[in-house]
Amino acid sequence: MIRRKELDQDLEQLRSLLVKMGEHVVNALDGAVTSLKNQDSVKAQEIVQADAQLNSMEEEIMDIGSRLIVTQQPVAKDLRRILVAFKISSDLERMGDLALDVAKATLRLQGEPLIKPLIDIPQMANLVKVMVEEAITSYIDENTDLAYKMAQDDDQVDHLYSQIITELYGYIRSKPDSVSQALLLTLVGRYIERIGDHATNIGESTVYLVTGKRPDLNR
Repeated sequence: MIRRKELDQDLEQLRSLLVKMGEHVVNALDGAVTSLKNQDSVKAQEIVQADAQLNSMEEEIMDIGSRLIVTQQPVAKDLRRILVAFKISSDLERMGDLALDVAKATLRLQGEPLIKPLIDIPQMANLVKVMVEEAITSYIDENTDLAYKMAQDDDQVDHLYSQIITELYGYIRSKPDSVSQALLLTLVGRYIERIGDHATNIGESTVYLVTGKRPDLNR
């Protein structure tokens, strides 16, 4: 009974850390896109400096999970909970790196005026932030319906990304002096699109946790 109580407490700590990581990613992405839109290098630098917190949380999850496997020898769904926590923390850490890349784009521009008002990129970021929040909720609630919704949301993100690429390539053809910034904004769109892919991975992990089978939601 004592071992079960300790296991449950540690599993709850894993869930709590994953929630905190998800919140960190959402805040980092929001701040990074805002810094780009406003050319706010101070805000961008704050995002860069805060990234270490996300790495620290991932390491803590790995430490707790590894200790549980060694000391508690979990089986069946308890083992899946730990393995899923490892996978989700890895996805969230990668999301944080991608949000960091968006912030670094602001720093690379060094206050250079934007070639166009940013509309589609913030819109795509808003969709992705909702995806991250819903992905974590699907995991905490073990809600497979919400997990499968990730695939539909990801299609919307991909559509917006395609629009961004088409528009920016138009700038490259018509305004040769905008090539450098247009390519950088194309990369920003790619970073945000990839965060959406990782949110979809969390949906897959949720389905695996509940059913023991991992679907492919990134098709």
